[in-house]
Amino acid sequence: MKIKLFLLLTTILIAILNFQGCKKPVTKSQKNGDATADAEIIFAVNVTNSVKGEIKNYFDLNGDVKAKTEVDVYPDVMGKLVGLNISIGTYVSKNQEIGYVDPSKPGMTYSLSPIKSTISGTVTSITGQLGATVSPQLSVAKVGVLTDINIVAYVSEKYISKIKLGLLSHITFEAYPGVIFKGKIQELSPVVDPQTRMMEVRISFVQDARIKPGMFAKIKIITESKDKIVKIPLECVVKRYGESFVFVVKEDNTVEKRKVVQGIQIDNKVEITEGLAPGEKVVVRGQTLLEDKSKVKIIEVIDPLTIIDNID
Repeated sequence: MKIKLFLLLTTILIAILNFQGCKKPVTKSQKNGDATADAEIIFAVNVTNSVKGEIKNYFDLNGDVKAKTEVDVYPDVMGKLVGLNISIGTYVSKNQEIGYVDPSKPGMTYSLSPIKSTISGTVTSITGQLGATVSPQLSVAKVGVLTDINIVAYVSEKYISKIKLGLLSHITFEAYPGVIFKGKIQELSPVVDPQTRMMEVRISFVQDARIKPGMFAKIKIITESKDKIVKIPLECVVKRYGESFVFVVKEDNTVEKRKVVQGIQIDNKVEITEGLAPGEKVVVRGQTLLEDKSKVKIIEVIDPLTIIDNID
Protein backbone atom coordinates (compact mmCIF):
# COMPACT_ATOMS: atom_id res chain seq x y z
CA MET A 1 0.00 0.00 0.00
CA LYS A 2 2.82 2.36 0.87
CA ILE A 3 4.53 1.52 -2.39
CA LYS A 4 1.41 2.41 -4.42
CA LEU A 5 1.05 5.68 -2.53
CA PHE A 6 4.71 6.50 -3.21
CA LEU A 7 4.33 5.81 -6.92
CA LEU A 8 1.20 8.01 -7.09
CA LEU A 9 2.93 10.91 -5.37
CA THR A 10 5.96 10.55 -7.65
CA THR A 11 3.78 10.66 -10.79
CA ILE A 12 1.99 13.81 -9.58
CA LEU A 13 5.33 15.50 -8.80
CA ILE A 14 6.71 14.75 -12.27
CA ALA A 15 3.54 16.11 -13.91
CA ILE A 16 3.82 19.34 -11.90
CA LEU A 17 7.49 19.80 -12.87
CA ASN A 18 6.70 19.23 -16.57
CA PHE A 19 3.90 21.82 -16.43
CA GLN A 20 6.20 24.39 -14.88
CA GLY A 21 8.85 23.73 -17.57
CA CYS A 22 6.39 24.34 -20.41
CA LYS A 23 5.41 27.81 -19.18
CA LYS A 24 6.91 30.64 -21.28
CA PRO A 25 9.23 32.82 -19.22
CA VAL A 26 8.08 36.38 -18.65
CA THR A 27 10.61 38.91 -19.99
CA LYS A 28 11.37 42.26 -18.49
CA SER A 29 9.88 44.08 -21.43
CA GLN A 30 6.60 42.20 -21.05
CA LYS A 31 6.42 43.06 -17.38
CA ASN A 32 6.85 46.74 -18.15
CA GLY A 33 4.72 46.65 -21.32
CA ASP A 34 6.36 46.50 -24.80
CA ALA A 35 5.35 49.74 -26.63
CA THR A 36 6.26 48.36 -30.03
CA ALA A 37 4.16 45.25 -29.77
CA ASP A 38 0.89 47.01 -30.42
CA ALA A 39 2.30 50.23 -32.02
CA GLU A 40 0.18 51.86 -34.74
CA ILE A 41 1.90 52.60 -38.06
CA ILE A 42 1.82 56.29 -38.88
CA PHE A 43 2.93 57.56 -42.30
CA ALA A 44 4.65 60.92 -42.78
CA VAL A 45 3.09 62.89 -45.65
CA ASN A 46 3.10 66.28 -47.36
CA VAL A 47 -0.26 67.73 -48.28
CA THR A 48 -1.78 70.52 -50.35
CA ASN A 49 -5.30 71.87 -50.82
CA SER A 50 -7.37 71.37 -53.94
CA VAL A 51 -8.23 74.63 -55.68
CA LYS A 52 -11.19 75.98 -57.63
CA GLY A 53 -9.83 78.02 -60.53
CA GLU A 54 -8.92 77.97 -64.19
CA ILE A 55 -6.79 75.65 -66.29
CA LYS A 56 -5.51 76.03 -69.85
CA ASN A 57 -4.41 73.42 -72.34
CA TYR A 58 -1.84 74.37 -74.96
CA PHE A 59 0.97 73.18 -77.18
CA ASP A 60 4.27 74.79 -78.16
CA LEU A 61 5.36 76.15 -81.53
CA ASN A 62 8.36 78.01 -82.90
CA GLY A 63 8.02 80.73 -85.50
CA ASP A 64 9.65 83.66 -87.28
CA VAL A 65 8.57 87.27 -87.37
CA LYS A 66 7.83 88.38 -90.91
CA ALA A 67 6.38 91.46 -92.56
CA LYS A 68 2.89 90.81 -93.88
CA THR A 69 3.81 92.68 -97.04
CA GLU A 70 7.28 92.18 -98.51
CA VAL A 71 8.04 92.40 -102.21
CA ASP A 72 11.02 91.95 -104.49
CA VAL A 73 12.06 94.88 -106.64
CA TYR A 74 13.11 94.03 -110.23
CA PRO A 75 14.66 96.14 -113.00
CA ASP A 76 12.70 96.68 -116.20
CA VAL A 77 15.60 95.87 -118.54
CA MET A 78 18.67 93.71 -118.67
CA GLY A 79 22.00 95.42 -118.20
CA LYS A 80 24.69 96.46 -115.75
CA LEU A 81 23.71 97.75 -112.33
CA VAL A 82 25.44 101.11 -112.14
CA GLY A 83 23.71 102.81 -109.23
CA LEU A 84 21.98 102.06 -105.92
CA ASN A 85 20.88 104.92 -103.71
CA ILE A 86 19.49 102.80 -100.88
CA SER A 87 20.79 100.80 -97.93
CA ILE A 88 19.17 98.28 -95.63
CA GLY A 89 16.72 100.10 -93.39
CA THR A 90 16.09 102.95 -95.86
CA TYR A 91 12.45 103.95 -96.11
CA VAL A 92 11.25 104.34 -99.72
CA SER A 93 8.00 105.50 -101.24
CA LYS A 94 6.04 103.83 -104.01
CA ASN A 95 7.61 104.54 -107.44
CA GLN A 96 10.72 106.01 -105.82
CA GLU A 97 13.88 105.37 -107.88
CA ILE A 98 16.22 103.16 -105.87
CA GLY A 99 18.83 102.36 -108.54
CA TYR A 100 19.81 102.46 -112.21
CA VAL A 101 20.61 99.96 -114.92
CA ASP A 102 22.77 100.71 -117.97
CA PRO A 103 21.32 98.64 -120.83
CA SER A 104 24.04 99.77 -123.28
CA LYS A 105 25.74 97.20 -125.49
CA PRO A 106 29.01 97.36 -127.44
CA GLY A 107 28.59 99.99 -130.13
CA MET A 108 25.23 101.14 -128.74
CA THR A 109 24.67 103.58 -125.91
CA TYR A 110 21.33 103.87 -124.14
CA SER A 111 20.08 106.08 -121.38
CA LEU A 112 19.99 104.67 -117.86
CA SER A 113 16.87 102.76 -116.86
CA PRO A 114 15.60 103.53 -113.33
CA ILE A 115 14.63 100.79 -110.86
CA LYS A 116 11.51 101.79 -108.94
CA SER A 117 10.02 100.46 -105.74
CA THR A 118 6.54 99.07 -106.27
CA ILE A 119 5.39 99.79 -102.70
CA SER A 120 6.11 102.17 -99.85
CA GLY A 121 8.12 100.55 -97.11
CA THR A 122 11.55 99.78 -95.65
CA VAL A 123 14.39 98.13 -97.54
CA THR A 124 14.94 94.78 -95.79
CA SER A 125 17.62 93.31 -98.05
CA ILE A 126 19.73 94.18 -101.09
CA THR A 127 20.73 91.39 -103.45
CA GLY A 128 22.00 93.40 -106.42
CA GLN A 129 25.69 94.32 -106.60
CA LEU A 130 27.07 97.34 -108.41
CA GLY A 131 28.69 96.35 -111.68
CA ALA A 132 26.82 93.05 -111.88
CA THR A 133 24.53 92.17 -114.76
CA VAL A 134 20.88 92.18 -113.78
CA SER A 135 17.69 91.28 -115.58
CA PRO A 136 13.92 91.53 -115.11
CA GLN A 137 14.08 88.00 -113.64
CA LEU A 138 16.58 88.92 -110.88
CA SER A 139 15.55 90.85 -107.79
CA VAL A 140 17.90 93.64 -106.69
CA ALA A 141 16.22 94.41 -103.33
CA LYS A 142 13.32 93.63 -101.00
CA VAL A 143 10.97 96.21 -99.53
CA GLY A 144 8.65 95.41 -96.64
CA VAL A 145 5.99 97.18 -94.60
CA LEU A 146 7.54 96.86 -91.15
CA THR A 147 4.65 98.54 -89.37
CA ASP A 148 2.50 95.50 -90.15
CA ILE A 149 4.17 92.26 -89.10
CA ASN A 150 3.09 88.84 -87.90
CA ILE A 151 4.58 85.49 -86.94
CA VAL A 152 4.73 82.56 -89.32
CA ALA A 153 4.78 79.11 -87.72
CA TYR A 154 4.18 75.54 -88.86
CA VAL A 155 1.89 73.08 -87.10
CA SER A 156 2.45 69.34 -87.17
CA GLU A 157 -0.31 67.30 -88.78
CA LYS A 158 -1.23 65.65 -85.46
CA TYR A 159 -2.25 69.03 -83.98
CA ILE A 160 -4.27 70.29 -86.96
CA SER A 161 -7.57 69.18 -85.40
CA LYS A 162 -6.91 71.50 -82.43
CA ILE A 163 -6.11 74.58 -84.53
CA LYS A 164 -8.71 77.17 -85.50
CA LEU A 165 -8.88 80.87 -86.26
CA GLY A 166 -8.89 83.19 -83.28
CA LEU A 167 -7.10 80.93 -80.79
CA LEU A 168 -5.10 83.00 -78.32
CA SER A 169 -1.36 82.57 -77.87
CA HIS A 170 1.45 83.66 -75.57
CA ILE A 171 4.63 84.73 -77.38
CA THR A 172 8.14 85.20 -76.03
CA PHE A 173 11.41 86.33 -77.61
CA GLU A 174 14.94 85.58 -76.45
CA ALA A 175 15.78 89.26 -76.82
CA TYR A 176 13.24 90.13 -74.09
CA PRO A 177 13.27 87.38 -71.45
CA GLY A 178 10.29 87.43 -69.11
CA VAL A 179 8.18 89.63 -71.39
CA ILE A 180 4.99 88.03 -72.67
CA PHE A 181 3.35 89.24 -75.88
CA LYS A 182 -0.26 88.24 -76.58
CA GLY A 183 -1.38 87.16 -80.04
CA LYS A 184 -4.00 85.12 -81.86
CA ILE A 185 -4.19 82.93 -84.95
CA GLN A 186 -5.12 85.13 -87.89
CA GLU A 187 -4.59 82.89 -90.91
CA LEU A 188 -4.55 79.16 -91.59
CA SER A 189 -3.17 77.59 -94.72
CA PRO A 190 -5.82 75.55 -96.56
CA VAL A 191 -3.27 72.83 -97.37
CA VAL A 192 -0.68 70.65 -95.63
CA ASP A 193 2.78 70.41 -97.12
CA PRO A 194 3.01 66.79 -98.37
CA GLN A 195 6.78 66.77 -97.80
CA THR A 196 6.89 68.01 -94.21
CA ARG A 197 3.32 67.19 -93.12
CA MET A 198 3.13 70.69 -91.65
CA MET A 199 0.51 73.41 -92.03
CA GLU A 200 1.41 77.09 -92.08
CA VAL A 201 -0.29 79.41 -89.60
CA ARG A 202 0.08 83.16 -89.17
CA ILE A 203 -0.23 84.76 -85.75
CA SER A 204 -1.01 88.45 -85.30
CA PHE A 205 -0.09 90.47 -82.24
CA VAL A 206 -0.12 94.07 -81.05
CA GLN A 207 2.58 95.90 -83.00
CA ASP A 208 5.60 96.74 -80.88
CA ALA A 209 8.69 98.65 -82.00
CA ARG A 210 10.87 96.13 -80.18
CA ILE A 211 9.78 93.28 -82.44
CA LYS A 212 11.48 93.17 -85.80
CA PRO A 213 11.19 90.90 -88.85
CA GLY A 214 13.55 87.95 -88.69
CA MET A 215 13.28 87.49 -84.92
CA PHE A 216 12.70 83.98 -83.54
CA ALA A 217 9.55 83.48 -81.49
CA LYS A 218 8.44 80.81 -79.02
CA ILE A 219 4.69 80.39 -79.01
CA LYS A 220 2.15 78.67 -76.76
CA ILE A 221 -1.15 78.14 -78.58
CA ILE A 222 -4.00 77.89 -76.07
CA THR A 223 -6.36 75.23 -77.39
CA GLU A 224 -8.71 74.98 -74.42
CA SER A 225 -9.47 77.09 -71.36
CA LYS A 226 -11.75 76.17 -68.43
CA ASP A 227 -12.81 78.21 -65.43
CA LYS A 228 -14.20 77.26 -62.00
CA ILE A 229 -12.81 73.74 -62.08
CA VAL A 230 -11.09 71.73 -59.32
CA LYS A 231 -7.36 71.25 -59.86
CA ILE A 232 -4.44 69.73 -57.96
CA PRO A 233 -0.78 68.91 -58.67
CA LEU A 234 -0.49 65.86 -60.92
CA GLU A 235 1.70 64.05 -58.38
CA CYS A 236 -1.27 63.81 -56.01
CA VAL A 237 -2.88 61.23 -58.30
CA VAL A 238 -2.01 57.58 -57.68
CA LYS A 239 -2.65 54.94 -60.33
CA ARG A 240 -3.04 51.31 -59.31
CA TYR A 241 -4.59 48.47 -61.26
CA GLY A 242 -6.07 50.78 -63.87
CA GLU A 243 -7.73 53.13 -61.36
CA SER A 244 -6.85 56.73 -60.52
CA PHE A 245 -7.35 57.99 -56.99
CA VAL A 246 -6.10 60.44 -54.37
CA PHE A 247 -5.76 60.26 -50.60
CA VAL A 248 -7.78 62.90 -48.74
CA VAL A 249 -6.71 63.66 -45.16
CA LYS A 250 -9.60 63.67 -42.69
CA GLU A 251 -9.89 65.52 -39.37
CA ASP A 252 -8.84 62.44 -37.38
CA ASN A 253 -5.53 62.30 -39.33
CA THR A 254 -6.57 59.26 -41.33
CA VAL A 255 -6.82 59.22 -45.11
CA GLU A 256 -9.70 58.40 -47.38
CA LYS A 257 -8.86 56.68 -50.64
CA ARG A 258 -10.93 58.64 -53.16
CA LYS A 259 -11.42 57.55 -56.78
CA VAL A 260 -11.20 60.53 -59.17
CA VAL A 261 -11.84 61.31 -62.83
CA GLN A 262 -9.25 63.46 -64.59
CA GLY A 263 -9.72 66.16 -67.22
CA ILE A 264 -7.06 68.46 -68.69
CA GLN A 265 -3.54 67.45 -67.70
CA ILE A 266 -0.73 69.94 -68.37
CA ASP A 267 2.45 71.23 -66.68
CA ASN A 268 2.14 69.00 -63.59
CA LYS A 269 -1.43 70.22 -63.07
CA VAL A 270 -4.55 68.15 -63.50
CA GLU A 271 -8.25 68.97 -63.60
CA ILE A 272 -10.42 66.72 -61.43
CA THR A 273 -13.90 66.43 -62.91
CA GLU A 274 -15.28 63.95 -60.35
CA GLY A 275 -14.38 62.79 -56.85
CA LEU A 276 -12.89 65.89 -55.24
CA ALA A 277 -14.19 69.19 -53.92
CA PRO A 278 -12.25 72.46 -53.69
CA GLY A 279 -10.44 73.09 -50.41
CA GLU A 280 -9.90 69.44 -49.50
CA LYS A 281 -6.54 68.42 -48.06
CA VAL A 282 -4.85 65.99 -50.46
CA VAL A 283 -1.66 64.00 -49.97
CA VAL A 284 0.94 65.16 -52.48
CA ARG A 285 3.99 63.23 -51.23
CA GLY A 286 4.33 60.07 -49.19
CA GLN A 287 1.28 58.25 -50.56
CA THR A 288 3.16 55.24 -52.00
CA LEU A 289 2.34 52.86 -49.13
CA LEU A 290 -0.96 54.40 -48.06
CA GLU A 291 -4.23 52.52 -48.03
CA ASP A 292 -7.74 53.57 -47.10
CA LYS A 293 -7.95 54.72 -43.44
CA SER A 294 -4.16 54.74 -42.97
CA LYS A 295 -2.96 56.94 -40.12
CA VAL A 296 -0.79 59.89 -41.23
CA LYS A 297 1.25 62.71 -39.78
CA ILE A 298 1.47 65.91 -41.83
CA ILE A 299 5.10 66.98 -42.16
CA GLU A 300 4.63 69.89 -44.56
CA VAL A 301 1.74 71.81 -46.10
CA ILE A 302 2.65 72.81 -49.66
CA ASP A 303 1.18 75.95 -51.22
CA PRO A 304 -1.81 75.14 -53.45
CA LEU A 305 -1.94 75.87 -57.16
CA THR A 306 -2.81 79.45 -58.12
CA ILE A 307 -6.41 80.22 -59.00
CA ILE A 308 -5.32 82.01 -62.20
CA ASP A 309 -3.54 79.58 -64.50
CA ASN A 310 -0.15 80.98 -65.48
CA ILE A 311 1.22 79.02 -68.43
CA ASP A 312 4.29 81.24 -69.06
